[in-house]
Amino acid sequence: MLFCFFFVSLADMSGFLYIFATMKLVVITRPDFYEGETDICNKLFVSGMQSLHFRKPGASREQLVEWIEGIEPLFRKRIILHDHHDLALQYGLGGIHLNGRNPNVPGWLDRKLLSLSCSCHAIAEVEACQKGFDYVFLSPIFDSISKQGYKSCFSKEELGEAKRRGILYNVYALGGITFENLEEVKDMGFCGAAMLGGFWRAPNSLWGEQLAKL
Repeated sequence: MLFCFFFVSLADMSGFLYIFATMKLVVITRPDFYEGETDICNKLFVSGMQSLHFRKPGASREQLVEWIEGIEPLFRKRIILHDHHDLALQYGLGGIHLNGRNPNVPGWLDRKLLSLSCSCHAIAEVEACQKGFDYVFLSPIFDSISKQGYKSCFSKEELGEAKRRGILYNVYALGGITFENLEEVKDMGFCGAAMLGGFWRAPNSLWGEQLAKL
């Protein structure tokens, strides 16, 4: 599938500044490597992107190092690493994210230097672990865009109860997040949203329209 993403005008850049200013957004990298990726990410950082989760399942340590070195040092503190966590300390990244591949908190982790986040797939899981993390992801809130067949598993009633109980104070919605449903995510009570497929697959011609809805 072709992913469309271009930087063609100052108007596009101002749109990014707007979206990153109106809601706490985390962008997650595509799982594959592709030509020009770090250049695009550097431009996104210039445009106002505050947090990029660097997720490349199965990538070698050497591949991750090469990618990180393609990011301007000024922006590396905004990167959260999903694999080979020790590289976060070596390159002065912003934090590490625990997942099924790397579920344990490293003994060397200094929370004063690096943030700590993780992925959750149930409200009970969020309640059990969120106090030990700076923030957590909860998914899938909507049907996933990047994972075919990965359906939403939360009812409006369940999410409404979580909002009422104040559980979502450090929880980012993940799964099926698009520019069109960001307002709905805000109304659900999440502290922010994490975007993957809905971000990278958004056609450039639709960006102005999507951003204007926020």
